[in-house]
Amino acid sequence: MPLEDSAGPSAGRRVTWIGAGYAAQGFGYAAVVTALPTFKERQHIDDAFVSIILLLVCVAAAGGSVIADKVAARWGSRYALSGGLLAVAAGLALTTFHTPNALFTAILIAYGVGLGSVDASLSMQGVLVQRRIGRSVMSRLFAAYTAAAILAALLMSGFAASGGGAALSVGAAALVAAAVVAGGFAAFEPGRTAMPELVGDKRHDGTRHVVLVCGAFIFTAFLADSAVSTWSSVYLDDSLAAKAAVVPLGYAAYQAAVLLSRLAGDHLVPRIGRIPAAAGCLLVCAVGCGFVVAVPSIPVAIAGFALTGIGVGILVPLAFSAAGEAAPGHSDEVIARVNLFNYGGALVGAVLLGALSEPVGLRLAFLIPVLGLLATLPVVRALRHLAGTPAALQPPATAPR
Repeated sequence: MPLEDSAGPSAGRRVTWIGAGYAAQGFGYAAVVTALPTFKERQHIDDAFVSIILLLVCVAAAGGSVIADKVAARWGSRYALSGGLLAVAAGLALTTFHTPNALFTAILIAYGVGLGSVDASLSMQGVLVQRRIGRSVMSRLFAAYTAAAILAALLMSGFAASGGGAALSVGAAALVAAAVVAGGFAAFEPGRTAMPELVGDKRHDGTRHVVLVCGAFIFTAFLADSAVSTWSSVYLDDSLAAKAAVVPLGYAAYQAAVLLSRLAGDHLVPRIGRIPAAAGCLLVCAVGCGFVVAVPSIPVAIAGFALTGIGVGILVPLAFSAAGEAAPGHSDEVIARVNLFNYGGALVGAVLLGALSEPVGLRLAFLIPVLGLLATLPVVRALRHLAGTPAALQPPATAPR
């Protein structure tokens, strides 16, 4: 049932500002990854050093997700979201300056902590606002992330062409993150999830099962996402000898498909049901990556990446929504734990395909996400048993002084 709240911002305003948080996160992350070539040149570092930094950022993000859980339990997820966005803003701003490599690495690790905190707390906020208004908006919120990431990539391209450099795009992302905190803090969902009859005895609350089921979908989705995001351009360039103008089209088609599916997801999933939607997403993703493996053709590969994007775009918000609804009394905690599977899937998708690219080639390496997606299909049946229980939304605790 939707939450009743006669005071405070309207539900629409809450959705708008939480969506702005998703947009700030997508804009900032895309700004960082598209700025990596500039960072390499400015800091005089090689690909191996960049790989180490990305691994450390990923580990730091997992730590940030754990921190978000603790902060949300004590004060509410809006504090975790606001603190994470401020850490992101500070990290992004500091990367625009040349610093010694040790300090540059430390700055990006701090950014990673903020990144993980924002990842987890945004999903907490999304689940809470869905419950408040009584309808699905999670796909729409994730669509804001994707649209902002595409915009950041385009801005980076434009700034580079005009000679402005990466500092302008990354600096703009820092300002956006800080502005969302300044303008949106009062509109973020203020409560904490708590179920009084379960608090103090979590041994039998079933949250571990919810985490494992929904975490499996998140792990697999980000395995496919990381495989396409990291290796689609390399595959088109190295394996299929695509022209320079064609190389980015695989990733562009993937992101466009993710955006379109997320814009449709809030209308589609409630109509066909969560279980058919999850199964369909896994199969569509598997077929998409399977096209890449089966047919060494540029048009087929681009179409395969787009199909993968359709499935990933719906599967991620579906899994977070299912986790929040299945454990409403502990949704903040459960979502923080489910979010950890994000980074595991991303690492496997990026690292394992790269490791297989030399011995078997990238085309066959795309079998990894195919196998992962098909192996997750039996988990779909477990969604039937994720039954939610009416929960209490606790008022926000007093903020620390």
